[in-house]
Amino acid sequence: MSKMVNIVVNGTRKAVPAGTTVAKLRERFKEDADVIVLNCFPADLAVPVKEGDELILIRRGEIPGPDELEACMVARHSLKVHERMKRAAVGIAGLGGLGSNVAIALARMGVGMLVLADFDVVEPTNLNRQQYSIEHLGLPKTEAMSKILVGINPYLSVVSRQVVLDRENIPSIFGRVDIIVECFDSAEAKAMIIDTVGQKLPDTYLIGASGVAGYGASNSIVTTKLGERVFIVGDLCSAAQPGRGLMAPRVGIAAHHQANLVVSLLVDGDAAVL
Repeated sequence: MSKMVNIVVNGTRKAVPAGTTVAKLRERFKEDADVIVLNCFPADLAVPVKEGDELILIRRGEIPGPDELEACMVARHSLKVHERMKRAAVGIAGLGGLGSNVAIALARMGVGMLVLADFDVVEPTNLNRQQYSIEHLGLPKTEAMSKILVGINPYLSVVSRQVVLDRENIPSIFGRVDIIVECFDSAEAKAMIIDTVGQKLPDTYLIGASGVAGYGASNSIVTTKLGERVFIVGDLCSAAQPGRGLMAPRVGIAAHHQANLVVSLLVDGDAAVL
């Protein structure tokens, strides 16, 4: 009898003969698959699988079920990262240029719950940098972003609140989250949420932003640790003003600094390296 090895195919554990190649497994489990990923990397069909391998077999154009979609995320992110993302809750305060980009990045990472808060509606001047489309004009940003996120990851839990955030409601709205990402426009609002979280949610990480206007100097956008659980992304000086507006490329760089730090803190905690 051939020795058997245990592998995972599209999220389901399978016992297969040792030495079986990826090509044979495709033939056995999904012969029309044309997207094939083995242990987080595109697979060589001639490679034999070994104990503990994880194989993804997907046909382009088909919509995967929940288990297959989760297996796809695991295949790309690794099981350790995916499991930590799945059980995390992250709050996003403001859904403009920063917040809309952060929300989409975290949905793609498989964060289990996103708590979205914004008071505004989508209007035409938002389209130069925010992740909305013509079809979203006039909708509350919380509603529009919820639709977008479910289209990316239908198994994500989204809690949305159309509200002006203040010192009184921040603790109740974001009380369940691990990390709050501050994505406000005004300096006053930024200072308010930093102070409120520090006083009323002292165990929650806060990732803010300051100085992301204009274009050029990509490497001037940096992540700075300001306190035990407070971080700021940006160059800390490039505020929006006449002749220097908020633009998609630089805002996107800052937003992805924020999202990347969320992932680092969730996976590595205080050991996260900036």
